[in-house]
Amino acid sequence: MLELFPDGTRIDGGALIIGGIAAEQLVDLHGSPLLVYDEATLRARARSYRRAAPDALVCYGTKAFPNLALMRLFAEEGIGADVSTLGELRFARAAGIGGDRLVVHGNNKGDGELRAAAQEGALVVIDSLEEVERAREAGIERTLIRVTPGIDADTHEAIRTGQTGSKFGLPPDDALEAIRRNPRSQGLHVHIGSQLRDLHAARLAVAWVGMFAARCREELGWEPEALDLGGGLGVAATRDEAEIPIDVFVAALLGELERSHSRHGLSPRQLILEPGRSLTARAGVTLYTVGSVKRSAATTYVAVDGGMSDNPRPALYGARYTALLGNRADEPADGSYTIVGKHCESGDLLIERVALPEPRRGDILAVPATGAYTLAMSSTYNAVPRPAAVLVAGGAARVIRRRETIDDLLALET
Repeated sequence: MLELFPDGTRIDGGALIIGGIAAEQLVDLHGSPLLVYDEATLRARARSYRRAAPDALVCYGTKAFPNLALMRLFAEEGIGADVSTLGELRFARAAGIGGDRLVVHGNNKGDGELRAAAQEGALVVIDSLEEVERAREAGIERTLIRVTPGIDADTHEAIRTGQTGSKFGLPPDDALEAIRRNPRSQGLHVHIGSQLRDLHAARLAVAWVGMFAARCREELGWEPEALDLGGGLGVAATRDEAEIPIDVFVAALLGELERSHSRHGLSPRQLILEPGRSLTARAGVTLYTVGSVKRSAATTYVAVDGGMSDNPRPALYGARYTALLGNRADEPADGSYTIVGKHCESGDLLIERVALPEPRRGDILAVPATGAYTLAMSSTYNAVPRPAAVLVAGGAARVIRRRETIDDLLALET
């Protein structure tokens, strides 16, 4: 199971060691639930993208986890930011990421968001026909047109974005009209969804956008200077899930792009990639403390001190995880257990079944591949404050997001 954890994670005398520090020690120092990010893994995955596509603009999909420390780290590795709200834009600027490495998304951008994007000189992805004029009025000079290819990615319907009828992007005929209205637009954007685990749909999307670019040239005399292929590369969170290595995924995109150029006689163009989950998910581990353990009919429930407030993905769209006991990681499993949270919902279920040694109150449960869309989607349901996050490297840990307190929640009340 260690292949699901950050690079270099090991077991020593039953203790799970992440970034040189025992999971139990991390909880002793910083409490639980706790998101632990491994710096070496973050840097390694950023470098994988930079090596695979050295001439591309690679932008971190900030929605995976907007965090200044992570974004500064990625900036050091030459990674920009893909943002979709004014808040995410402010995070990117606070992390020192300039407008030349900023891509601004959003299917319903507010006037303030457009003005802020213009002020930063960011590349703005046009998502509707009415936005063409609004972007011009805001003073935006660099745009891409997001086109919806009508490709159904093999992923959960809640995270598909390229299918016919999607709320994102423009159907092909409307995309052509957007280019007619703004022929100075720099290029095209296409993104078919998240958590992609095979190459077929990604290759189809690249081939389709090449064909559409040829149509733009034929009907409008316009060719894109840039192609943004979005992100979406999936990450395995259980041992039975497939995962495509970053270099293989990017090589497949580049290969299809080259074939498309040749087939349609298109000129080489600037490539933009927007990885999110594939940069951060594997680098993150959530540590919980086990509370009650009880049997109900044929199920033994193991309750932890977090749940759907810090990781809503299992409840939202059936995301699957696995786990081990971070303080007893060398003990053999003696049964199958259901991991639940502490919230007042029957749907507050983190892991439906996982093999573990019999859990006891006070054990540390470690859930790997949780570095994306956990804290980013967290809530304060049941007035439970959000967890802290730490960055570990070389046996040291530093807090990169402090633990929320009940006083923080009460401070919002008037």
